[in-house]
Amino acid sequence: MNYTRRNIKMGKKKNLLPWSPIRDIMKKKGALIVARDAVDFMRTIVIDLIESKTEEALKLTRHSKRTKLTKADIELVMKLKA
Repeated sequence: MNYTRRNIKMGKKKNLLPWSPIRDIMKKKGALIVARDAVDFMRTIVIDLIESKTEEALKLTRHSKRTKLTKADIELVMKLKA
């Protein structure tokens, strides 16, 4: 997905993932000060990744005629797309 300011600004995705844990992770990795828009941008990327990998894993789940998405489905998607 092309990440632009318009895609990030005021979308429903903003409420799906808390802001402060993402900022804490960024700070833990060495960022002394993190701008709000940087955290919002990172949050959008993470949510898009989760949505994308879930959709791909669900295809495997449905192909196997199951309804329960498992860790194995996600691991397989991560392995295939790496």
